Amino acid sequence: MDGEIHDEQHRPSLSRAESSAMGGFFSLPFEKFARDEASEWASAFTLLDTLETFFDSRIDLLQRRLAKQTDKLKMRAEEGFRIGDFKIRSPSGDALSKDFEREVGKFRLKVQTRMTSLATAWQSAKVVRTREKISFFFGVHSLLISALLFGMAPEWVHISYTIQALYLLPMRAYRYKKRAWHYFLFDLCYYSTILNFIYIWLLPGNASLFTACYCLSHGSLASAVITWRNSLVFHDSDKVTSLFIHIYAPFTFTVIRHFYPNAGQRFPALQELPHLQPVKALALSGVIYAIWQTLYWKFVLIDRRKKIESGQRTTSFSFLLNDKRGVIGRALSKVPQQYREAAFMGGQLLYALLTELPAVFLLYDSPRWSNIFLLFIFAVSVWNGGGFYIEVFGRKFERELEALRKELAEAQRSGRSSPTSGLEQEHDENDTPEIRSEASSPGMPPREMTPVTSTLVGASLNSGGAAGARVPNGAAKKEQ
Repeated sequence: MDGEIHDEQHRPSLSRAESSAMGGFFSLPFEKFARDEASEWASAFTLLDTLETFFDSRIDLLQRRLAKQTDKLKMRAEEGFRIGDFKIRSPSGDALSKDFEREVGKFRLKVQTRMTSLATAWQSAKVVRTREKISFFFGVHSLLISALLFGMAPEWVHISYTIQALYLLPMRAYRYKKRAWHYFLFDLCYYSTILNFIYIWLLPGNASLFTACYCLSHGSLASAVITWRNSLVFHDSDKVTSLFIHIYAPFTFTVIRHFYPNAGQRFPALQELPHLQPVKALALSGVIYAIWQTLYWKFVLIDRRKKIESGQRTTSFSFLLNDKRGVIGRALSKVPQQYREAAFMGGQLLYALLTELPAVFLLYDSPRWSNIFLLFIFAVSVWNGGGFYIEVFGRKFERELEALRKELAEAQRSGRSSPTSGLEQEHDENDTPEIRSEASSPGMPPREMTPVTSTLVGASLNSGGAAGARVPNGAAKKEQ
């Protein structure tokens, strides 16, 4: 240890000697590097001082601006308050009402603009086609699912009835309100539909309500398919909704009465009604009808008479009265005007009771006749739907046929007036009678009514060439 300490004491002298010996060789470069390093540090501190000075001035300027804005805000706040009592200045009542009315007007205008744009988009051709496809899709599947439920799970039929009504009835109310047809929603069929759901979900043990619902569903609602000419047109959601309202109610109550497994447990009213008493059943349904008719007469025919007479609103009574082609319209037109409403209401009551007779005396006790009755009502709707399609597409066919005849006649006239050679005139003489016979023939086959044929006919006859004159003749013969 002493030797090590002794060595350590002698090391500084050696290092100083070595440094002094080597100092002469490395002194100049080292000093140069030291001076450069010192100058770099000095320049860095100078840059930092410059940045600090710059940002300090900017921050000071920003603080002065903020202070100025703060003073302005304080002055405005002091102007808004009454010095001393610190009461906020409130605008007058007139100013408030004007501002409120202005804002409400802006909001109404914005809502109306939005609704107009939505209505325009809803009525566009592309949206209409898509909507009709969706209606067709769900209409067909509703029919298929209802048939499957009837055969495989009849206890789900009333649930299907409810689910579809939750969608179709609000859509019907919205569309009728938009078209100013919402007075139709006060008719007996909607009243009976509401009673049906009250019985199914709220009062399944009420025998009187079940009797009235069963009679009305198989009476007025089912017969409305014939009276109002309901059609099974799947692509038209309005027609699908009308048919649903009138045919699904008797279908549901037929299932509940004859095909529901253990119906007495789910619908206890059936245990009290093994058979219907005709007088009691007709009386109950008559009372229900009288309640509806009284409400309809008071709230529609009396309270809203001005709107109906001015034509702003339409009801089933005014619709049937103005329908001169219908039996009801012709019969009402013969009744004096002051007695027409009473005659209509009395006739409607008589009609309701008459249509309930099959349900009371036959359908309630016979599953077979109930099925035949439903098939008959459904067949009428299918027949009406077929007539609708045939009429629509038949008229479209007639319009296209008439347009083709006009094209052929115009092409014939233009072919006669064009300059032709002797050979071309000979071809025209041979071909013109055939074209004339085609244009005037009422029994033209549907295949000739194509855009390709009419285009070829017009182009060839307008060209006036021999080859062009042969094209419509040959094409017509090929089509025949």
